[in-house]
Amino acid sequence: MRVAKIYLETTLFNHFFDVEREAHAATVKLFKEIKAKKYEAYTSLYVTDEIVKSTEPKRSKMLSLITEYDMQVLSFSDEIRALADIYVNENIIPVKYRYDGLHIACATVNDLDYIFSLNFKHINKVKTKTMTSAINIREGYRPVIIASPLEVVDDE
Repeated sequence: MRVAKIYLETTLFNHFFDVEREAHAATVKLFKEIKAKKYEAYTSLYVTDEIVKSTEPKRSKMLSLITEYDMQVLSFSDEIRALADIYVNENIIPVKYRYDGLHIACATVNDLDYIFSLNFKHINKVKTKTMTSAINIREGYRPVIIASPLEVVDDE
């Protein structure tokens, strides 16, 4: 059986360390499942760009998760930017939050199976899920499944 390829968006790095958040426990479980090789984990330079805007010591802790959990960091590309621009131009992602579109486009262009996000304002919501899937198909890509750790981690 093929291991699912997953993209971790910036909110997961935040929730890993924010013990007050409802999704903290599920996020930590997801990272444990990554370590156990249940998933092949990816993130991107778009995520690291957002993380470096955090203050220390949280910034260093979040960045260390990439190495600790052996995540591949995907690069920027014109193809990703072009797809994200379609999401913005078709009013799925607000221009002010273009990075959210870049996350979805990055996972799509790199043919990943899932994006895990706890951003329920612009990424993990019905409109975004349905419309980006439709655009991906129209543009010749496979749809990517957008989910939260709460939906996928195994119960113990």
